[in-house]
Amino acid sequence: MKARRKAREIALTFLYQWDVRGEEILPEMDTILIRDRRSTEVADYVKLLVNGVIAENAEIDERISAAAEHWSLHRMALVDRNIIRMAIWEMAWRTDDIPAKVAINEAIEMAKRFSTEQSGAFVNGVLDRVRRNLNL
Repeated sequence: MKARRKAREIALTFLYQWDVRGEEILPEMDTILIRDRRSTEVADYVKLLVNGVIAENAEIDERISAAAEHWSLHRMALVDRNIIRMAIWEMAWRTDDIPAKVAINEAIEMAKRFSTEQSGAFVNGVLDRVRRNLNL
């Protein structure tokens, strides 16, 4: 689904900023989405993803820590960490309309596109372990 892929890319930018700057980016989100003339479908999913990841951040980060052997959260690349967070949120909180396989595949593709050469494999490994722990 092209709209959701675009929404994930935009959400990644907001989550990256949130991770660096803190929650002060959230009030700007609506303004930026309107200014950039995002479709309602894209804007709604961006907000759902960003707000969902932030709301469930503690539990998501626990899942990452449990699955990422020999990696602490702060050692992970910011982009990788936030891609993983989004995928975990989709796998754990959007089970009704997003299969785990789709969430993982989208995350791998984003990691390959927006991060390092090794990021796709790293993201895949962490998310596969999280998927198994979720029994999906």
